[in-house]
Amino acid sequence: MNKAKKSSFIQTYALYAAWIVSVVATLGSLYFSEIKSFVPCELCWLQRIFMYPLAIILGIAAFYNEVLLKKYVLPLSVVGGLIAFYHYLVQKVPGFAEIKPCVQGVPCSAQYINWFGFVTIPFLAFIAFTLITMCMVLLHLHSRK
Repeated sequence: MNKAKKSSFIQTYALYAAWIVSVVATLGSLYFSEIKSFVPCELCWLQRIFMYPLAIILGIAAFYNEVLLKKYVLPLSVVGGLIAFYHYLVQKVPGFAEIKPCVQGVPCSAQYINWFGFVTIPFLAFIAFTLITMCMVLLHLHSRK
C-alpha cells in the first residue's frame, strides 16, 4: 500500500474506529451498571463524564467525515485515560488507595471484575481511551500530509 492510499485509509477509518471504541465502552459501562447492577464509584463516574460525549461527538464526526474534531476529542480522551489509569492504580497498588479514598458509596478500590488477574473495569476504560487517543493521533499525523 503506497503512502497516499495508506493516508487515505487512515483518514477514512480512524474516525470510525474511534467511534466504535467509544460506543462499545459506553455500552459496556451501561451493561455493568444497569444489567449487572454494579454501582459506579466516584472515579467511574468521572470516566463516564469523559467517555459518553465521545460516543456522540465521534459518531457525528464519522458521519460527516470531520477530521478537524481531533482538537476536541484529544483532551477528553487523554484526561479520561489519566483518570482510568489512576483508578487502576488505586485498585491494584495498595498505597494509591489511601491517597484519595472515595468517601461516599462504593470504594474506588472495589473490583467487580478481575479477569486474568489484571483486567478490571478501569483497565478496560483505560484501553478504550488509549485506542481513541491513538486513532486521533494517527488522524492528526496523516491529515497534515
